[in-house]
Amino acid sequence: MTVPATPAERDQRGKAARRQVRRSAHAAWIPSADRPDPVAVLERQGRDRLPELLPVRYGRMIASPLAFLRGAAAVMAADLATQPHTGLTVQLCGDAHLLNFGLYASPERALLFDLNDFDETFPGPFEWDVKRLATSVAVAARENGHSDAEAHRAALEGVAAYRTAIRRLAGLGELAVWYERIGAESLLPLVRSARRRRRVESSLTRARRRTSLQTLGKLTEVVDGRRRIIHDPPVLEPAGVPDGAALRKIFSDYRSTLAEDRRVLLDRYRYVDAARKVVGVGSVGLRCFIVLLTGRDADDPLFLQIKEARRSVLEEHLPPGPYVHPGHRVVAGQRLLQAASDIFLGWMTGPQGRAFYWRQLRDMKGSAEVAGMCPKELPVYAGLCGTALARAHARSGDRIAIASYLGGADTFERAVADFALVYADQTAADHAALGAAVAAGVVRASPDI
Repeated sequence: MTVPATPAERDQRGKAARRQVRRSAHAAWIPSADRPDPVAVLERQGRDRLPELLPVRYGRMIASPLAFLRGAAAVMAADLATQPHTGLTVQLCGDAHLLNFGLYASPERALLFDLNDFDETFPGPFEWDVKRLATSVAVAARENGHSDAEAHRAALEGVAAYRTAIRRLAGLGELAVWYERIGAESLLPLVRSARRRRRVESSLTRARRRTSLQTLGKLTEVVDGRRRIIHDPPVLEPAGVPDGAALRKIFSDYRSTLAEDRRVLLDRYRYVDAARKVVGVGSVGLRCFIVLLTGRDADDPLFLQIKEARRSVLEEHLPPGPYVHPGHRVVAGQRLLQAASDIFLGWMTGPQGRAFYWRQLRDMKGSAEVAGMCPKELPVYAGLCGTALARAHARSGDRIAIASYLGGADTFERAVADFALVYADQTAADHAALGAAVAAGVVRASPDI
């Protein structure tokens, strides 16, 4: 059995990392002369995806620089990999932009705020997630018409909240850190204006209503007396006979990755229908299905999402991780990073050896309306995201070493906020490059759907 390092040893490890990368050095971003063309990176990533859906992906990405950033995790990962890093490893989200945080239900039906996307999760240096979050805040601020000074302040608040939370968590015991969570009730005290408070309360109410029963009315219809998922191409299309047969066949493999009590629960549902569904921005083109199951009766539905898992965009830039199966990587990463995870999370291998993971489609999930946030509101939300990210990193990495590296001064957050503005410029340039490629016919983009 490995003897854990003492707090003093972990503290020294964090201080030693400052000699490897000064905190002020995180401000730098100068693209290398041989930086890959961002459109080429996206095209390479699109290989072996469903070709008919790639125009939808590009159509969504050219909508704005923030939409581009959402779909360009591979581009930013390659850029971060050219920079010196601290070596302070955590389980990275891998795509920690501010729209990948939101509300969801714990198994106990409490509404929590946390990270909610783990397709790119992988072990790596903690600052990569922090820089992606800060950059997304800066890009979102500019899109909302905020000045660069306001964008810098919002990014600064997000990183400052991360540092503050990590330093607080460094002083707690292991179980206290593991049980740490951000409940939905934590959101309202952060909102001072009555108008914004009403909007947040409305978001919480909508999230609580986003259950499988609500989805039943939205995504299904009754045809010839039988409940079926609606046909809304190309976003939602009924699974063909081969896909339907394959989903039924692989169901038992997925079931085997669940805990014994969850298997008993799942066995009380019966298969009704399946459809292919287009989701997200960066995920468009990956094979994704939803399955409708019913329990006690037709008014007791369960929607599961089956999504293809590929190599994380981080894998080519970092040492090998502990999981060979991409679906297992996603599920294990989510369980490690989230304060509480979906009881139906599982993984399996499908046709042609493709990896998939399963989860509930909707379970009281909700997200913030970032596009409507004013210069006073965005920093508050960025701080909430920074706090949630710190909690996730504290579970998987050495929070004492990270806290020691960050220290009590604001050096790190000021450097990362500076980086965020500079990389926001890079994102705008890359977004323009994709737009030019579409205009030149190099890639084809469909209108956003």
